[in-house]
Amino acid sequence: MSEDMIKMLPKVALHDHLDGGLRPQTVIDHCREASQELPSCDPNTLRQWFFDSADSGNLVDYLQTFEYTVAAMQTREHLKRVAREFVHDQAADGVVYAEARWAPEQHTRHGLSMRQAVEAVRDGLHEGMAEAAEVGAPIVARQILTSMRHGEPTLDVAQLAVEFRDDTVVGFDIAGAEDGWSPTRFDKVFEFLRRKNMQYTIHAGEASGPKSIWEAVQLCGARRVGHGVRICEEIDFDHPDGPRMGRLAHYLIDTQIPLEIAITSNAQTGVVERFEDHPAGVLRELGFNITINCDNRLMSGTTMSEEFRRGFEAFGWGLSDMHEITVAAMNAAFCSHEEKQRLLRDLIEPAYARFGR
Repeated sequence: MSEDMIKMLPKVALHDHLDGGLRPQTVIDHCREASQELPSCDPNTLRQWFFDSADSGNLVDYLQTFEYTVAAMQTREHLKRVAREFVHDQAADGVVYAEARWAPEQHTRHGLSMRQAVEAVRDGLHEGMAEAAEVGAPIVARQILTSMRHGEPTLDVAQLAVEFRDDTVVGFDIAGAEDGWSPTRFDKVFEFLRRKNMQYTIHAGEASGPKSIWEAVQLCGARRVGHGVRICEEIDFDHPDGPRMGRLAHYLIDTQIPLEIAITSNAQTGVVERFEDHPAGVLRELGFNITINCDNRLMSGTTMSEEFRRGFEAFGWGLSDMHEITVAAMNAAFCSHEEKQRLLRDLIEPAYARFGR
């Protein structure tokens, strides 16, 4: 498949951090206004700096690059611009549905309340969607509100997610340093969300192994798993009769819990050494419900089209694989069933049919 075809085909982005996808020029403009020094004020140099710094081999160093992007998202107008550009950039890449996850608690340094921050992102998403529709690139963009897993596990962010559930917010997440910070610290938060019929995903199986995934799914009730790639550690690939899976791996397949896979990001944080070593291909062959995502487009220097291209090269995927993964991602989205069906009927299926799928 050509890069142009990949870009033209509809895609669904479930795991994309708002503070990990800023345009370099936006970081420069906003940090200048905030008197925040940067490693460079040249957009191309700064873009490369983000990629090189994130290409650290571990999650902790990778996360340190967010010091600058978060600093660039501390006012209402800054958040609106970032959200609007998020929509434009996704639509330009052929994405028809995108969930932008971000942590409101990190954007109150200059006096915004968390509520005001959520409203700013909401308004930016609305502006972006309207402008994208005007140029013939319709897209639905929603928010997932995130709490930092190393922070105090209060209900504040979850309550905001519920309050804005019909106003662009579709879910909740916990993110940040995974190893050593069990998701069970947020038990009361997840119980609150379940009682409010609110969907949530949990980062797990990236910096920590299968136990982290088990805690997220079995103890905390996650509907999706952010990354989840280290479930491969529970699979014996050297068994003489073929791959043998442990109970958790079987459970993930049997229940088809979606894994939010991010190939480039996993290579940068040391989950795998090379793109070619990523287990996404074999996990799909074994029957896991994988979706393809960018995680952080700026830090990973990637797009949804680029992630699929790498999947084609590394795993031999073709049009039918991209179609099936995209449909699976749409079905796993946290938007309403009606919206999923509309996007599948009006945008996704007709486009793939035109290309022979």
